[in-house]
Amino acid sequence: MSIKTATVNGVATIEIARPEKKNALTRAMYQAMADALVAVNADKAVRAVLIQGQPSIFTSGNDIEDFMGSPPRDTDAPVFQFMRALLGCEKPVIAAVNGAAIGIGTTMLLHCDFVYVADDARLAMPFVSLGLVPEFASSLVVPSLMGNRRAAEKLLLGDPFTGEQAVECGIANAVLPAAEVVAHARRVAERFNNLAPSAVRESKRLMRSHSAEQVRAALEKEAEIFAARLRSPEATEAFQAFFQKRAPDFSKFD
Repeated sequence: MSIKTATVNGVATIEIARPEKKNALTRAMYQAMADALVAVNADKAVRAVLIQGQPSIFTSGNDIEDFMGSPPRDTDAPVFQFMRALLGCEKPVIAAVNGAAIGIGTTMLLHCDFVYVADDARLAMPFVSLGLVPEFASSLVVPSLMGNRRAAEKLLLGDPFTGEQAVECGIANAVLPAAEVVAHARRVAERFNNLAPSAVRESKRLMRSHSAEQVRAALEKEAEIFAARLRSPEATEAFQAFFQKRAPDFSKFD
């Protein structure tokens, strides 16, 4: 299984476990994560959710071959089911990030309640370099967190950034030694065993209610443009270059 799930001591863990492919996400993996998050909401034994990758990598983003074999054409696609499930999770979601978190590996963090990153973490949102546009409401959330200037570095140039910079920008709570990230995130998750569960849920709902409609609207607009961009000549060139292991040539486009 490329997605492993388990519930121990009130914490439901969703583990991305495909290290041989750099934890690249397939349609089946998105569906498994979406289903796990939906189940969490209905499970009274779960007080918090922990999302983690492997000791060497969180996720390299979409599995390009799988992604291009059946690109998301509408919001019923597994990737959008996962996005809606994460947005709709009523229980606290804690992310533990080791190594690289690329594309949706970074944008999913924007919708977690706590994010702890390793001192070796490298985050990036290189959508434009693939001829695409930001997703998971990142075009809204990233500028709101760090301002338009720094958001442009991350979303237009696709510049990678460190765990320390993620904390500075408001994406992450803290940087820890790589060997300690998951254990620390689990300790935070387990603290919710001692807190009033309905008060936690209502507080999370209130905290997010002010921007929930905007986030959903941004996600839907991005999804529409993203789907169109997948069929664009620029994206075709970018993906051909990826498979041919060369740099894309965008000089012929205007």
